[in-house]
Amino acid sequence: MKIAIVGAGLAGLCSAQALLDAGAVDITVVERRSGPGLETSHANGALLHPSSVEPWNSPGILRFVLSDLGNAASPMLLRPRALPSLLGWGVRFVRESSPARHRANTLANVALALRSLECMKALRARGLEYGHAARGSLATFRDPTAFAAARAWSQWLAEHGGRSRAIGRDEAVAIEPMLAATAGTLAGAMHHLADESGDAHLFCQALAAHLAARGVAFRWSTLVRSVRPSAQGSGSARLALAMATDGDAGPAPSSSSFDIVVLAAAWWSVALAAPAGLRLPVRPAKGYSVTWPLPREGPHPGTPLIDGDQHIAVVPVTGGRLRVAGTAEFCGDDRRIDPARVGNLVRQARSVYPQLAAHLASAPRQDWAALRPMCADGKPLIGATRVPGLFLNTGHGQLGWTTGAASGELLAQLIAGQQTAVDATPFTPSRFRL
Repeated sequence: MKIAIVGAGLAGLCSAQALLDAGAVDITVVERRSGPGLETSHANGALLHPSSVEPWNSPGILRFVLSDLGNAASPMLLRPRALPSLLGWGVRFVRESSPARHRANTLANVALALRSLECMKALRARGLEYGHAARGSLATFRDPTAFAAARAWSQWLAEHGGRSRAIGRDEAVAIEPMLAATAGTLAGAMHHLADESGDAHLFCQALAAHLAARGVAFRWSTLVRSVRPSAQGSGSARLALAMATDGDAGPAPSSSSFDIVVLAAAWWSVALAAPAGLRLPVRPAKGYSVTWPLPREGPHPGTPLIDGDQHIAVVPVTGGRLRVAGTAEFCGDDRRIDPARVGNLVRQARSVYPQLAAHLASAPRQDWAALRPMCADGKPLIGATRVPGLFLNTGHGQLGWTTGAASGELLAQLIAGQQTAVDATPFTPSRFRL
């Protein structure tokens, strides 16, 4: 059986790994960039957070987004120019924000995230290095009402496998001494014990090398232009990939046939599925991060921090770096880095750790933005479509790093006809008639 996986980010590489373990032997990964993990997986928040996997379309989201329409400082920014592309998708997005649906979708994501931690542990046992740290995370709150809501939410999640505890400011400082400078402003914190961190790009590089050593073929700098049913007769490959190695302006693409094609190309999976007659309910939500080298001298943050009021994550990253990540911007297919959004992240990071403010103002930094593939109900699309041989592993939104390993495992188990480690029903593409 010939299998093609489109996309060499977290979803695609984890799919290839799991398919190998399930017995597949002829796997080709096709990637438009020159190496692994160079798009949405490249400089994400570096935090695997089963503590915070609730979909963004929480109850009241429509009122919140409309009240902040066009506000560059909003954690969830809707650009007016993106409205036409969101109309149909937005109806489902808002409908899934009812309390009952939102909780059900959250629990599905929790199961996938917790399983993913187990899968990551197994991969580390195989020698994969990516700067892993298991320090948990701290979610801090200045607003007492927000802290109380987070505490109640975590208590509910604890009934379904969550591991978090509410702590006071003194204990938060004991866990992360760098918080001492702002401890007086804190109402409290949630200590999320199961959260982990690591560099997703290093993980992709290590996993790609591991896969290549096991015989997986990689086609780098290769653009897939379409996926269509093969014109060959019955008994042969069922899907044809039209591919080009020189970008959109190149000559007519070559075609290769496969028994199974997995679309794991994040937001670009939408365009790839369209020629096969599938309209994926996925839209791009731009996320940002800024990364600095930490100063050589002086105290450094040691614990990943989630600022519950500013909706950002500030995470120590392997190699002596600090990364701040956050925001969601619905702006269509626009990958440009907005200086205003970056500036807001920089200001927020300096306010979280004022001891580092001068350093963060002058140190060289890496600004990054990517289009997260956001599914309308806040859960990824994993499994078969109505097109024979065409499978999906996309739509993870902000959860690609948190759920990537288990998503690949689930996909491989479905393709192989094996019993799945988690319930596949919440993630099946058929829930959208795909």
